[in-house]
Amino acid sequence: MTALNGVVFVIDDDEAVRKSLRRLLRAADYETEVFDSAANYLARPPDARPSCSIVDVQMPGLNGIELQEALIKRRREEQLIFITGHGNIAMCARVMKAGAVDFLPKPFKSRELLKCVEQALDRSAKQRHREAAKNEARHLLDLLTPREFEVMQLVISGMLNKQVAGELGVGEKTVKVHRGRVMQKLGVNSVAELVRLVEKAVVPPPVRRETKV
Repeated sequence: MTALNGVVFVIDDDEAVRKSLRRLLRAADYETEVFDSAANYLARPPDARPSCSIVDVQMPGLNGIELQEALIKRRREEQLIFITGHGNIAMCARVMKAGAVDFLPKPFKSRELLKCVEQALDRSAKQRHREAAKNEARHLLDLLTPREFEVMQLVISGMLNKQVAGELGVGEKTVKVHRGRVMQKLGVNSVAELVRLVEKAVVPPPVRRETKV
């Protein structure tokens, strides 16, 4: 089993459970950090590496479900594996709908938990990769002037230079100049490449002007 160069967090108020899970994870070559409360975990800065968290549902103070809600509010896309001795179908459905990797009732098999951890770290690694690609794409788009950005959005919508010119109220030659600068700054050679870059950046579509009748 490969640890994917990530880290596994264990959040449980039961010291015996924390020690047991730490031993299991370290035996599987996973770097591990343990926390006795959700509040202490939240106080830790987010980790840049692929990571996942094994979270007990029932804890004093902030419980596991409330922790998940707090992470979502902070826009932290954590990969959570819930464990509980007092779960039910409604609780399971709730956390899974909110993006949890799995919901394991106690007692669970070690192999089952390790499989969940492997899946969670894989999801985290892919999410980190998407985020890095998005940030890189947005950095490139920040190089464009406001007018170049407008031209780019209309070009990727499928409009021809003449149509872009009409939409923006400028000459077609001006559009060609802006379009050339966009391609040069972004390091792309085709509209297809431009579309893929914008998709990575998750840029919303342009607001089209209303045509007066």
